[in-house]
Amino acid sequence: MVRVVTILGLLLVPQISLASASGGAAENLGLTGSFLGILALMIFVFAYSLVMAEEFIHLRKSKPVIFAAGMIWVIVAYLIGQSDLDPHTLEINIQHNLIEYASLFLFLLVAMTYINAMTERNVFEALRSWLVNRKFGNRALFWITGFIAFFLSPVADNLTTALLMGAVVLSVGAGNPAFIAVSCINIVVAANAGGAFSPFGDITTLMVWQSGHASFFEFFSLFLPSLVNFIVPATIMSFTIPNEQPDAESDTIEMKRGAFTICFLFMCTIATAVSFEQFLHLPPFLGMMTGMSYLFFYSYYIKMTSEEESDDFAQFNIFNKVAQAEWDTLFFFFGVIFCVGGLGVIGYLEIMSAVFYDGLGTTNANIAMGILSAIIDNIPVMFAILTMNPDMPLHQWLLITLTCGVGGSLLSIGSAAGVALMGQARGVYTFFGHLKWTWAIALGYAASIAVHLMLFAP
Repeated sequence: MVRVVTILGLLLVPQISLASASGGAAENLGLTGSFLGILALMIFVFAYSLVMAEEFIHLRKSKPVIFAAGMIWVIVAYLIGQSDLDPHTLEINIQHNLIEYASLFLFLLVAMTYINAMTERNVFEALRSWLVNRKFGNRALFWITGFIAFFLSPVADNLTTALLMGAVVLSVGAGNPAFIAVSCINIVVAANAGGAFSPFGDITTLMVWQSGHASFFEFFSLFLPSLVNFIVPATIMSFTIPNEQPDAESDTIEMKRGAFTICFLFMCTIATAVSFEQFLHLPPFLGMMTGMSYLFFYSYYIKMTSEEESDDFAQFNIFNKVAQAEWDTLFFFFGVIFCVGGLGVIGYLEIMSAVFYDGLGTTNANIAMGILSAIIDNIPVMFAILTMNPDMPLHQWLLITLTCGVGGSLLSIGSAAGVALMGQARGVYTFFGHLKWTWAIALGYAASIAVHLMLFAP
């Protein structure tokens, strides 16, 4: 309690220095102790409390943070107008945050469009049907869904992966709520762990990659720590699952025409984004947008070569797939980036950096940030860290990528995968059901950090 009071006190102490922000953003105001500075922080806290309560109040998470972002920047504009800073400071900071958001937005829009196209072509449903019809035992299915989640989430996002594997577990585990609950926990842990070692697996890894703190292939050094993070709790939980044969059936679902080609084009798009960044030093989103054109041209080809008007692909409209993107999520990122960016201009991120990175030390701070991400989501935590831009070597940037990626598994509300599965398996996979296994997940969290530090030991 003393430490909490101390940290809050530090956050509210007026700062007089004008430290430079990272990544080209302008100076901060150092007005965290002013009435308007505190008001801006309270607006963000209130908005994010509504985000955390989304499951209960059914208010889309983008709505409160977008409003909060607007209000915070009204305060920032007024404070800058009353200060001695260059009038262009406001414009510079807004452009900095806009570039950050636009890069993330375009990258994710392409990925979501491909995922939607593959979903419409029954790629994921065919996989689910195949697994259900193989008649695996419960324990085998527990491990199979976990490993598929671990290896699928680096390519697809961890949310899509969790929903797909959750559908499999719900299909074969009908009437066995204990099996469903433990398997859902395993899927959440596996999906988050798998997403931590690939720039495509989680928003936080994507943000670190696009910021230039680690190259594409350097993320794969997190494979072993991520695997340990998944294996440790999975092994512990597997002993609670009897090796019974589930009684479940599913209709055989075939993939539609063009499914394999779209999967191949998605791989080509990923390769294009990586090549643009690695060899041409172009931002990854430009490679992704180029890859979007592959899908556009292919959809045109398919429509032109469809022989019958009733052919399902003759009705295939690629812009419908764009429209079906997770717009709530994309707008949520806008709100988060601009909220955190505005608080950074006021001076809060400089204090946060001093409290955590100067006070606790880099390693301890990165571990603490991972735990914090289980409570308030890893996206604002990671964006705050990137905005603070602490002076860290590569292995520490990879450590914070790991901890923010897998730390959300500690609580069911700590990651998008967990929240989505709570809705999909409502009443079976619950917050408190997940909480019972937090100790095992924490062991995996600690073990993965230990493995990472050993790999990079001098």
